[in-house]
Amino acid sequence: MTPISSFADTTFTDPSRIRNFCIIAHIDHGKSTLADRMLQLTGVVEERAMRAQYLDRMDIERERGITIKAQNVRLPWEVDGEEYVLHLIDTPGHVDFTYEVSRALEACEGAILLVDAAQGIEAQTLANLYLAMDKELTIIPVLNKIDLPAADPDRYAAELAHIVGCEPEDVLRVSGKTGVGVPELLNEAVRVVPPPVGKDDAPARAMIFDSVYDTYRGVVTYVRVVDGKLTPRQKIKMMSTGATHELLEIGIVSPEPKPTRGLGVGEVGYLITGVKDVRQSKVGDTITSARDGATEALTGYREPRPMVYSGLYPVDGSDYPNLRDALDKLQLNDAALTYVPETSVALGFGFRCGFLGLLHMEITRERLEREFGLDLISTAPNVIYRVVMEDGTEHVVTNPSYWPEGKVKEIYEPVTKCTVIAPSEFIGTIMELCQARRGELLGMDYLSETRVEMRYTLPMAEIIFDFFDSLKSRTRGYASLDYEEAGEQAAALVKVDILLQGEAVDAFSAIVHKDAAQAYGHKMTTKLRELIPRQQFEVPIQAAIGSKVIARENIRAIRKDVLAKCYGGDISRKRKLLEKQKEGKKRMKTIGRVEVPQEAFVAALSTDSSADSKPKK
Repeated sequence: MTPISSFADTTFTDPSRIRNFCIIAHIDHGKSTLADRMLQLTGVVEERAMRAQYLDRMDIERERGITIKAQNVRLPWEVDGEEYVLHLIDTPGHVDFTYEVSRALEACEGAILLVDAAQGIEAQTLANLYLAMDKELTIIPVLNKIDLPAADPDRYAAELAHIVGCEPEDVLRVSGKTGVGVPELLNEAVRVVPPPVGKDDAPARAMIFDSVYDTYRGVVTYVRVVDGKLTPRQKIKMMSTGATHELLEIGIVSPEPKPTRGLGVGEVGYLITGVKDVRQSKVGDTITSARDGATEALTGYREPRPMVYSGLYPVDGSDYPNLRDALDKLQLNDAALTYVPETSVALGFGFRCGFLGLLHMEITRERLEREFGLDLISTAPNVIYRVVMEDGTEHVVTNPSYWPEGKVKEIYEPVTKCTVIAPSEFIGTIMELCQARRGELLGMDYLSETRVEMRYTLPMAEIIFDFFDSLKSRTRGYASLDYEEAGEQAAALVKVDILLQGEAVDAFSAIVHKDAAQAYGHKMTTKLRELIPRQQFEVPIQAAIGSKVIARENIRAIRKDVLAKCYGGDISRKRKLLEKQKEGKKRMKTIGRVEVPQEAFVAALSTDSSADSKPKK
C-alpha cells in the first residue's frame, strides 16, 4: 500500500475508481489535522512544504485555529494494487458555517464523522450528522485524538455506535497528530463509500458548490461533474442565468490547482472562464454545454436565511463605494452573506447586512477590514421582527428605526430550536439560564450515564449576544450548543427610544422585551451621559416607550463663574448677575442643539466596545 503519482496529467478517471467524501465534526475536534496527515500520507504535499492546517488558506483561519471555508483536495491512493482517486472536502465545524457543510455534502457520497476521543459527541457533530443522513450519505464513524492522556475511546465508541446505529468495534480509532490509523481509514473510505453514479454519454451537467474571486484571474468556480464531461475551450452555459462562457482553464486541486485535459463523471475540480462579474457564478447553479446542453438543472441548495442583522458603515464616508465592491466580492466567497444599502442620520451611508450568527458577523467584518483595507463601524446586532397593526397591515422590521407608527396588534419574533449537550451535573444551571432567557424545554435525553442532551425553544434575540458565553461559564466550558431556526412566536416587545433634549435619536433606538426595557433604558442613558460632552446648558437624556419615560439622566451645564468679578459688595448685585445668566441659559436651551460627536456614536453602537454592556434585545 503506497502513495501513487498525481492523476493531473490523465484525461478522465473511471468513475468506479473515484471516492468523494468529506470530514464533518464539531469545532476543534481535529478535522484539519487529520486532513494534513492524509495529504502527507498520499504524497501530494512534500515534507518540506508541509505546514499545520495546510488546507486553511486564510490568515484568520490559522490565527483562530478554525476552518471558515470548506476546502476540497484530490488525493491518489492505492489499495491491493488498485489505484483510486479520493476527493476530500474539509468542512468548518462552527454552527454559523453549517451552510458551508451543507454545500460540501452535495458534492459527496460519504462522510467521515469525526469525534474527539477525550470530549465525545457534541451538539454541532449531531447537527452535521443529521445533515449527512438527510442526504443519504455513507457515514464512517471515527474517534480522533486517541493519543491524548485524557482519551476514553471505549466509552465514546459506545456512545457514537448508539447514535449512528453500528457496533462499537466498527468505530475506527485514529490520531490525526501522529498518523496512527489514518491508512486504515483511507482503506475503509475506499471500501464503503460508493463510487459516483452518472451518465458518461449524456449532456454535461456540473454543480457549482463553491467559488472564489481571484484578483488576476477573475472568478474561480469549483464544480462536481454529475453527467458527461467538461473540456478546455468548450462553450458552457449557466442554466439559471442562461449566460455562456468559454472555459479558459479546467483542472483539479491536489492540493494546489493543476490544469488537466478535462473533468468526467464524479470528478471534482475548478473552472476559470475569465469572468470578472461575481454574479455570473452563483453557488448551486448547474453548468452545461452551450451546444446540445442538458434541459433539466440539478437540484440546487436551499437559500440560507440570515439570523442576525447588523449595520456596517465606513468610518470615512468616501469609502462607501469601496465597501460596496468589497461586499460584492466577499458574497461570492460567502454565499450566506446578504446586504442592502441603508442610511443612518448618525452614521451616514452604509449597508444592513444579514449573517448566520455572531461569529459569522465577526469574521465577515474582520475579512472586510483585512482583505480590502476598510475601517468599519458595526452597529449592535438585532433580529428581524414581523409587526401586525390594528388595521391588519403587516410590517417587516429589520431595524428599530423602521418601527411602524400607529396601534400595534401583535409582534412576532423569530425563535430557534436549541440543542445543548453537557455533563448531567449541570442540568440545573442550564435550565436556570434557559428559563431566564424565555426558553421552553422541549425534551431531554441521556446519551450516556454522564452526558445529557437538552432541547429548548429560545427566542433568537435572546441567544445572539452572550448566551453562548454564559452557557460556557456556567458549565466550566463543557457544554456545546447548536441551534436552527424554528419559525416565529408572538411576544411582548416594545421599542425603546433614546431622547436628547426631547428629540429621538434613531441610531440609539432598540426593540426589547417589555421586561428588559427598563434595564436597557437605564444602561443607555448612563452610557450616553459619560460619552456626550457637556454643553453650555443642561441636557436631559431620556429613555421612552412611546410617550412614557422609563429612565433619565442629566448632563450638567458648563457654568461660567459670573461672580468672579465681584469682590464683596451687596447680595442684590450678585443675584442680578445670576438671574441674567439664568435667562441666557434658558434662551440658549430653546435654540441650542446637542451635537453628538462621532466617537460617542461609535462607542455606544459598536459591538466591540459594548462587550460588557450588551443590550438584551
